[in-house]
Amino acid sequence: MTDQVGSVVIGAGVVGLAIGRALALAGHAPLILEGEADLGSWTSSRNSEVIHAGIYYPQGSLKARLCVEGKAMLYAFCAQRGVPHSRLGKLIFAHTSDQFGELEKIQAAAKAAGVHDLVWLDRAAARALEPELDCAAALLSPSTGIVDSHSLMQALLGEAEANGAMLVTNTQVDRISRNGGLWQVHIQGEAEPVVSAPILVNSGGLGAQAVAAVTQGLDPAFVPPLHFARGVYFTHSGRVPFSHLIYPVPEPGGLGTHLTLDLAGQARFGPDVEWIYGLDYTVDPARHAKFAAAAQRIWPALNPERLQPGYAGIRPKLSGPGEAAADFMIQGPAVHGQEGLVNLFGIESPGLTASMAIAAQVAGMVR
Repeated sequence: MTDQVGSVVIGAGVVGLAIGRALALAGHAPLILEGEADLGSWTSSRNSEVIHAGIYYPQGSLKARLCVEGKAMLYAFCAQRGVPHSRLGKLIFAHTSDQFGELEKIQAAAKAAGVHDLVWLDRAAARALEPELDCAAALLSPSTGIVDSHSLMQALLGEAEANGAMLVTNTQVDRISRNGGLWQVHIQGEAEPVVSAPILVNSGGLGAQAVAAVTQGLDPAFVPPLHFARGVYFTHSGRVPFSHLIYPVPEPGGLGTHLTLDLAGQARFGPDVEWIYGLDYTVDPARHAKFAAAAQRIWPALNPERLQPGYAGIRPKLSGPGEAAADFMIQGPAVHGQEGLVNLFGIESPGLTASMAIAAQVAGMVR
């Protein structure tokens, strides 16, 4: 017998959990399905845990709007629910005067996106904040911060469950069928669908395209190509003389190898950008020299022996090498014509920051 629930959310990363919470608060009692043994095992637990200000994204894009809206929602939620976080601030630096034009473009794009608190710092002002930073100038982003992503996911799940949601892990979706106005979820190892609902949200992250491809009635034209961009981090043993997050000007495919801090003050450098095929979280120790060189552009006095391989994450990109960065893709019934269905594709950075704003938009699409 197939159980019926108010809604189904596929994927228990930070975005899927935020959507589950939003649907639960709206009275749609979601069942959240996760293929792995624990929540957030993919992208949500393999990132920098940065709360982004909304600086880099084109005016009018979903990334720009949802990052700025989501940042405010996320800070408020963390404060209310006691989720560990810190508004450290970030410096985006130009290594030489040749990069001043890039800083100016970032500042203008941020203002157009609604971020008005960036401060231009000359070399002396930047080094007054961070004496060890080797730079010609920098932008200070005071609203950038960090968050404990695991605690955030637990808090989102807790509030969702308190309002009728339920999480089921180790559940691999095999296909989605349609019957009598309900979406039916078939899982591996079961002959019959296990659950049905009038609302289905595909927040599968790196697996979102695979789920969409086996959704009955969805035109394949609405399933975009998926590109995998691995980002590797190297960690630093011991304390570092920095109190802000430190970013270079962006590079193609990412934001450049940067220095981030966790809530204990420990530092990591990364991520870089490497285009790969399939899920591979390998961190090659042979890349040490490359990371040491990038780290020493930020901190010339860094001892390379204190860097060691850390971890890797994979960005679910909709644009490939050499292509302009793609926006988030959030497809509801108004796009694909399938009532009650929402597919989310390409939810990479700033997905964590934007998660609660994404959830509000998705809830509005199916209300």
